[in-house]
Amino acid sequence: MVLSKLGESLKGTLSKIAKSMFVDEKLVNELVKDIQRALLKADVNVKLVFDLSKNIKERGLNEKPASGVTQKEHLVTIVYEELVKFLGEEGYKIDIKKKPFKIMLVGLFGSGKTTQAGKLGKFFQKKGYKVGMIQTDTWRPAAFKQLETLGKQINVPVFGDAKEKDPVKIYKKYSKELDAFDVVIVDTAGRDALAKDLIKEIEKVNKLVNPDESLLVLSADIGQTAEKQATAFHDAVNVKGLIITKMDGTAKGGGALAGAAITNAPVKFIGVGEKIDDLEIFDPKRFVSRMLGMGDIETLLEKAREVVDEDTAQDMQKKLLKGEFTLVDLYEQMSAMKKMGPLNKVMEMIPGLGGKIPKDAIEGQEGKMETWKILMDSMTKEELEDPEVMDSSRVERIAKGAGCTVKDVRDLLKQYRQSKKVVKMMKGQDPSKMMKKLKGKIPGM
Repeated sequence: MVLSKLGESLKGTLSKIAKSMFVDEKLVNELVKDIQRALLKADVNVKLVFDLSKNIKERGLNEKPASGVTQKEHLVTIVYEELVKFLGEEGYKIDIKKKPFKIMLVGLFGSGKTTQAGKLGKFFQKKGYKVGMIQTDTWRPAAFKQLETLGKQINVPVFGDAKEKDPVKIYKKYSKELDAFDVVIVDTAGRDALAKDLIKEIEKVNKLVNPDESLLVLSADIGQTAEKQATAFHDAVNVKGLIITKMDGTAKGGGALAGAAITNAPVKFIGVGEKIDDLEIFDPKRFVSRMLGMGDIETLLEKAREVVDEDTAQDMQKKLLKGEFTLVDLYEQMSAMKKMGPLNKVMEMIPGLGGKIPKDAIEGQEGKMETWKILMDSMTKEELEDPEVMDSSRVERIAKGAGCTVKDVRDLLKQYRQSKKVVKMMKGQDPSKMMKKLKGKIPGM
């Protein structure tokens, strides 16, 4: 994951605070140097790094903690707050206030604009909007075909003309049909923001489309040229926000995030994977909280709501309140977690677990989950509803039928009993109140 090394470095810095006997000028100076080193390695602009570290140092040495807060806790909070401010402070949501609401994507060659167009289409479709997409990239031969394929994947209409070489004519041709949609996503050709002839073309398209949102798509590996590119695009088409792509890769990412955050175009979305659903609203508070290992309950709950319908959620809550739990419930939990994304990403959102569980342990657990699902498919209804009936002969039959080992079955039963203990602990408690208590432990949430 982009910035994972930065996150590891910062978590190490926070750990240094926790282990120190007391907070003094020496500790604050060490902390600032560690943060500077980590940010510079993440490809963040030198001036921005020193501005940030200066703020942390001044606050760390001069601010007094509030009543009931230790100096150590206050120093951690300062680091958290300054990093949030550094990345734009507030999250920016796109409000659909009129129809059709037009979103135009611009960006460099190879930044992943067309893929993000499909992801945006899916994002707004899930929110109940009628979405249409149009391809105006006349430079890349396969551009229209790519967007058309993405449109079929999410059942969203795509307009365009692979033979036409004038993007203005393409948009004019379909403008009346686009009026029937709630949200219209306009994909454009990739271009260098400093190439004057290509910028003239995008200015013409921009004038015709008159978008409600112009989003600049930047790749996480762009480095420190992000600020210059963002500024140039902004001057040409009045960019109102950015989408940072390839956030699941190994790029340093600091340049794209930090460089964009100081322009007039805040980061609004981040691409966190290759799947069509892997697009998140960028919220600096949530992002920093996750990066520092403090979790991200809000995003976790949003992802859960997307994969679990209201009736299923209500049914599960009733069972938790009664203290009931079967293998069927465990199966449903596994299926929901699988839909929410890779287990390591889900773990990052749980307060206290981010970065603390070894990568190989998470990968091993994901493999076990696949095996357990196969085992459950080999069980009878009685065994799924009451696992305590399973004796040695049943265990052997299940293992043989699933093509697994007896140990695999016993591991599943062990996991079930551990999960059931947790459910018993929650018996009679309101899960929503428990979540509120949990959220209260996360700074800034």
